[in-house]
Amino acid sequence: MPDDIQDWNRRIVSEFRSNAGFVRWSTEKDLAEGRPIPPPLPSFDPRQSVPIILVNHIGAVTGRRRTSPLMYQAVRDAFAVFATFGGSPRPPAWYHNIVRNPEVVVEVGSDVTGAIARVVQGEEREDIWVEQARLVPAFADFEKTARRRIPVVVLDPIPSPAAMRAHGAS
Repeated sequence: MPDDIQDWNRRIVSEFRSNAGFVRWSTEKDLAEGRPIPPPLPSFDPRQSVPIILVNHIGAVTGRRRTSPLMYQAVRDAFAVFATFGGSPRPPAWYHNIVRNPEVVVEVGSDVTGAIARVVQGEEREDIWVEQARLVPAFADFEKTARRRIPVVVLDPIPSPAAMRAHGAS
């Protein structure tokens, strides 16, 4: 992974964790100064946080722990993330990692939970993708530029033992 991408990720992760998951949209001045967050998109309230989730995963080749800040879409009680890699013809490394090692830990706001990653297909994928392209039109452009079908991954939370007990499960 190039240093600039790693630096981008470190900066986003730091801001996310320092602010209980709140990551503000960039201003034009922020962008000029190299802040790696987009300006407000028309489909989002600029007073609200950028919809970012931290996905902690294990490297498919290295076995090292990795953290990827990703834009996400809430889908029922789960989270959808998108392997766009900015329109690159190949998917990002995190995608290969979670296909190989689907047990992940997600951070949303100040909540941390385990999840199982699954690549969705068919109607489920289409419904999620169409909504994401509506919310963030650049995603549709990424798919055209990449000349590949962008994988959509749903992160299904794993109930913690305490949560399961609270709901009467054992």
